[in-house]
Amino acid sequence: MKNKVRITAIRQTVYPDLMALYENPIEHACDVRVGQQWVAVDGKCPEGMCPSAWSSMQEFVEALARGEGNFFDGWMKNPMSAMISCNDGFRPFSFYIEVIND
Repeated sequence: MKNKVRITAIRQTVYPDLMALYENPIEHACDVRVGQQWVAVDGKCPEGMCPSAWSSMQEFVEALARGEGNFFDGWMKNPMSAMISCNDGFRPFSFYIEVIND
C-alpha cells in the first residue's frame, strides 16, 4: 500500500427517541470527539480507533491506501476521499477519510 489515509471525526448525530425506545441504558458509549484525527498507514487500523467505526470504513481506507478512489462514480468532490458513518444507530459519527501526502 502506498498512501497514508487521514480519518477525521466530523460530526455526531444523536437520536434520543430511538435510544429511549430500543437501547438498554449504558453509562459510556463512545470516546470519539469532533475534530479527532487518526492516520492509517498501509491500510491498517490506527491505534485508538473505535473498532465499530473501523469496521464501517475499513474497505474504503484500504482502497484509498492502494491508490483507488472515485467511489460510486464521482460521489465525492475529492475523488481520493469518502464520508463514512459508524455503525452506531443511536449516536453515529460521520468520518471524512482522505489520502494525505506527507
